[in-house]
Amino acid sequence: MKKLCAFTISFLLLTFFLFLCCLTEPTCFWRIKNNEDNDGDLRSDCGFFLFTTEEPVEDNFYNKTILFRIPTRKYEVLLVMFFATDEINKNPYILPNISLVFSTTLGLCEDTLDVLDQIHSPIYSFNFINYMCGKEAFCNIELTGPSWKISLKLASDSSTPKLFFGPFNPNLNDHDQLPYVHQVATKDTHLSQGMASLLLHFGWIWIGLVISDEDQGIQFLSDLREEMQRHGICLAFVNAIPETLQTYMTKAMIYDKQIMTSSAKVVIIYGEMNSTLEISFRRWEYLGAQRIWITTSQWDVITSKNEFSLDFFHGTVTFSHHIGEIVEFRNFMQILNTDKYPVNISQSIHGWNYFNCSISKNSSKMGHFAFNNTLEWTAVHKYDMALSEEGYNLYNAVYAVAHTYHERIFQQVESQKIAELNGESTNCQQVSTLLKTRVFINPVGELVNMNHRENQCTEYDIFIIWNLPQGIGLKVKIGSYFPCIPQMQQLHISEDLEWVTGGTSVPSSLCSVPCTAGLRKIHQKETADCCFDCVQCPENEVSNETDMEQCVRCADDKYANLEQTHCLQRAVSFLAYGDTLGLALCSTALSFSVMTILVLFTFVKYRDTPVVKASNHILSYILLISLVFCFLCSLLFIGHPNKATCFLQQTIFGVFFTVAVSTVLAKTITVVMAFKLTTPGRRMRGMLTLGVPNLVIPICTLIQLVLCGIWLVTSPPFIDRDIQSEHGKTVIICNKGSLIAFHVVLGYLGSLALGSFTVAFLARNLPDRFNEAKFLTFSMLVFCSVWITFLPVYHSTRGKIMVAVEVFSILASSAGLLGCIFVPKCYVILVRSDSNFIQKNKDKLLH
Repeated sequence: MKKLCAFTISFLLLTFFLFLCCLTEPTCFWRIKNNEDNDGDLRSDCGFFLFTTEEPVEDNFYNKTILFRIPTRKYEVLLVMFFATDEINKNPYILPNISLVFSTTLGLCEDTLDVLDQIHSPIYSFNFINYMCGKEAFCNIELTGPSWKISLKLASDSSTPKLFFGPFNPNLNDHDQLPYVHQVATKDTHLSQGMASLLLHFGWIWIGLVISDEDQGIQFLSDLREEMQRHGICLAFVNAIPETLQTYMTKAMIYDKQIMTSSAKVVIIYGEMNSTLEISFRRWEYLGAQRIWITTSQWDVITSKNEFSLDFFHGTVTFSHHIGEIVEFRNFMQILNTDKYPVNISQSIHGWNYFNCSISKNSSKMGHFAFNNTLEWTAVHKYDMALSEEGYNLYNAVYAVAHTYHERIFQQVESQKIAELNGESTNCQQVSTLLKTRVFINPVGELVNMNHRENQCTEYDIFIIWNLPQGIGLKVKIGSYFPCIPQMQQLHISEDLEWVTGGTSVPSSLCSVPCTAGLRKIHQKETADCCFDCVQCPENEVSNETDMEQCVRCADDKYANLEQTHCLQRAVSFLAYGDTLGLALCSTALSFSVMTILVLFTFVKYRDTPVVKASNHILSYILLISLVFCFLCSLLFIGHPNKATCFLQQTIFGVFFTVAVSTVLAKTITVVMAFKLTTPGRRMRGMLTLGVPNLVIPICTLIQLVLCGIWLVTSPPFIDRDIQSEHGKTVIICNKGSLIAFHVVLGYLGSLALGSFTVAFLARNLPDRFNEAKFLTFSMLVFCSVWITFLPVYHSTRGKIMVAVEVFSILASSAGLLGCIFVPKCYVILVRSDSNFIQKNKDKLLH
């Protein structure tokens, strides 16, 4: 009762998975493991002798010759043999009037792999059957498989032609050493390419690899590594499992730790079943290693564990050579006569059976899958066994033998040697040669060329296999690989794969998390190319794809957005009249210009007053006019820069400020000469009267003009674009061309100002009511303070703020000269006019 309940639960789980797979309308298969078969999943080899007879085959021929119990794992090969020989015997165009029959060769598994001889678990036991070889008038051909090592051992003991129906193996392909051994399977020439394409399709670039430590495994490693390097896929680890059990057990813990701790979620397995490689797989399964196993069709084993996950990708993905559907075999299974063949048809549920996947995607009803017990299930679902890759190879092998016998008989008829033969050895050699060169089209329509099985371009079917509790297995075709068509069309994966997975997303197998847009990869030292760190792109560089090696710099007229994923167009910026700062500076400059003009008008109007005469009104006029131009030259720095404004900015600024400062120097010298250097009757008085100190102005101005001329000739200012000062903006500025020339001009101004300050400071305490030496001293102190402060501030700013600093310094220093020198005088002229008048009358009385 418990057993029936467990089986019912298993079938319910199976139907759930079948429901998922049937929504995709792919090719689906199901099977059930025979729990009574203690041989487990290991496969023992089978051998058959094929021979011809002119006598009709009795209906109970095989019931008489096969007197032993047929193990479950051999059901498929025997069914294929029954079907293929029956189909050939019914075909009037192959071996007419001759029957093709077979006998099993027993004892083939004797002295097989040492590893398996040392395994004492019942799951690894073998059925040993007796070896039988009878002499016939015609050379018999022996079929062996699927283990190549057994065929290799038998080949050295006999000259009988042997046809191997297991997976293609290069060790059996040496026709010089093994002239009587042939293979019907095609070589996995493009297997590594197909697997690499599948990995690339799902984005699995961090892969583990487990191979057998033998020539074929090493060759596969070489081919796969080449394909992986071409597609940027990395190997997280490579486990080469030794063939001998003793060597393997010394390293088993290392292999277990490596695969259990690796971050690779996808592992490729390549090698023989019934080997230490399979033992490793069983150990990892027992340890709970949930990986995506990618392998070949011979590894579609059913596990015995009672645990399973609804996760689609905790199964086995297999690559199998495409097998054409043999419709007649399906019919043969439906009408199989158990009286004629010693088989129990119900045993076919232990092999892969087709399942009808024609239910609509929109269907959500489970009623189609409902059943109450296993008997009802088997009554509803017909036995529809699907051939495995080895079964299909065996089917082709039988046909290859039949065509060989047919050709041999035809040659004998042609040469009239039906009765007399030249000896058994010669006959077998000729049969072996004929077998090697057979080319025919099998009933499925596939061309079978026995001479070029290693070079054929064959299609692969890709399956996913689930292992459910109670030995239930489910296999669904999810795609195909066509190696001999354009590369972009070689791999085809079902578009409805999400229906198969039940909505489960495909897991990743990566060494490092992909670098998203805005980041770039930096590879770690001494690690694979797939292992890297992600860092932000440098300033003004972007990356708009994942896993970019280098960021792309934005053009000068563009800038990177905050995420640094794409470039945006920069806005043009400059110190414009419309800006608040520009408007304020412009207004200030015009206001001070107007104020200076008013002061000049006042001085002209009151030119005969003592205060104006005492300040040397000619020099005052020159100073006031130069200050007007100093205020107005600041407007050249505001607005959109052009070639003319850039050319004139620094020159006009330098020349008019030189005039202003040299005028102050001339006024200071005049004061000193008037009070300290002159006494009545000396020539100095005449020089002062002639205005010799006024010559300082043109001389100093001429020197400044020469310096500016050299600057404009050697490295003139030009329009420049500053993309660093303001994020997302291109600031249009006037580049000074030569910073040295700029500092030389500014330094010359500073030297004039320092000279004026020094002379004025010495004359500050000279007696006179209208002595302006104190005002000149204070004005030069303000002027020097402004420009000394200007230098560090100017060089610490960028863009239009830097321009604004220079404009502010021009206005501040000019305002300092205007305020310190002329405001007190205007106060006396306009407000304290009585003082100015008293002094004027006193001067008249003295005269």
